[in-house]
Amino acid sequence: MPNGALLFTVFYLIVSYNEVYFHEKTPFSLFLSCALLLPLFSLTSADAYEDFDLDAKAGLLIEADTGEILYEKNAHQENFPASLTKVMVALLVFEAIDEGKIALTDSVTATESAFEGLSSDGSTANIVPGETMTVEQLLNCMLIVSANEACNILGETLYGSVDAFVARMNERATELGCEHTHFANATGLHNSQHYTTAWDLYLITREALKHDKFMEICNSKSYTVPATNMTDKPRELHSTNFLISNWRARGYVYRDAQGIKTGSTPEAGYCLISSALRGSRHMISVVLGAERVTLEDGVTIQTRSFSETSRMFDWGFDNFVLRDILSSSDLVQEVPVALSSEASYVSTHAAEDIACLLPDNVEPDMLERTAPLTNDTADAPVSAGDVLGKLTLSYNGKVYAEADLLALNDVSASWFLTAQRRVSDFFAKPLVRILLIVVVLLIVALVVYVTMFSRRRRYGHRRRGAAHGGYGGRRRRF
Repeated sequence: MPNGALLFTVFYLIVSYNEVYFHEKTPFSLFLSCALLLPLFSLTSADAYEDFDLDAKAGLLIEADTGEILYEKNAHQENFPASLTKVMVALLVFEAIDEGKIALTDSVTATESAFEGLSSDGSTANIVPGETMTVEQLLNCMLIVSANEACNILGETLYGSVDAFVARMNERATELGCEHTHFANATGLHNSQHYTTAWDLYLITREALKHDKFMEICNSKSYTVPATNMTDKPRELHSTNFLISNWRARGYVYRDAQGIKTGSTPEAGYCLISSALRGSRHMISVVLGAERVTLEDGVTIQTRSFSETSRMFDWGFDNFVLRDILSSSDLVQEVPVALSSEASYVSTHAAEDIACLLPDNVEPDMLERTAPLTNDTADAPVSAGDVLGKLTLSYNGKVYAEADLLALNDVSASWFLTAQRRVSDFFAKPLVRILLIVVVLLIVALVVYVTMFSRRRRYGHRRRGAAHGGYGGRRRRF
């Protein structure tokens, strides 16, 4: 039964009972009814936020600043990523730029080999063999219109061949913690051995977003490639991302959307990595395996990768609020200190400011705080900044934040108490105890032996004296 219907039913029964018992609707009866209902309201509303079900094979919604997972569906299920692959290509290019191996302004000439294996109907910026472009122009071709040839050209430039570049893509994926990812090419064209997951794509995207130029390009509605050695006029590029541009399709633009990358093949379906910024709140989404469907009017065709992403963003912004929970300067708890004569306790604080993305009806003071210590008692010396435990903030069993508990101040150790502890700890060792027992037994045995030997010598001497009559002088002769 829905909560509203349940509450109405309970309210009705209580009022009816009061009418029968008191024969009228007294103020007391109404007050009693409301009082009894209050706990029900609090219990049913504590976790009450709208459920969400993504219409796609897999998806993920994450609060970018905290890493909080707001929604996931088959997030670790292997799927074909199509052109979302190009985020990894871009990441390797920007990392090479940071390392000084290449520059955005470097000119690159397309080789014949860069076009091998590309499908004739694949995404392209109409680059031709022998054409020279800068690295920045190639990045725009790859990220704005998803040009397959641009991926291979950049890969050859960095690693000499596409195969070597793909091998590095797989190495980098492993380094980032992608456990269910394998790339077979640099473009995302279908291959049964080319797969990843929503979670792994998030890990790759999160790393790519550390490069400002990446987002700048991904969030561009259009880009103009100037005339090259193979063209007489500029080339206009328009984004394939319907959330930021209505050039290719109308009705999808999402005002808070920023980038990131589209992808589609018949096998992968329609895929999208996107981000949205509303005020100070930043979210990242991944959608894999969405469909393109005809709506009930029989005319409108909807690409669900865009519409579902928008719907997921709305759900996240409407149902979750980023709240400041704790400052790093706030005292959390006191920890007992041993081996010090100057203090019995040391105060602790969180290692960092804590902010949580909470359901909009959950207040910070509703969070349960647990702070298990590394040890029940901290041994001096204690230095400010020492980790003494971990603070966990949770609600209804779900952990929203964790932070190390650090000592606020120094606590010096007492040399006497420390020496006493060391002696006590030394003699508390099992081996030492056994050796002590052995030593004691040896001493006892030695004492017994010495005592018995001493008695034997004393009594033996007396017996020898008695045999000679007890007199040792000369006898006189008569």
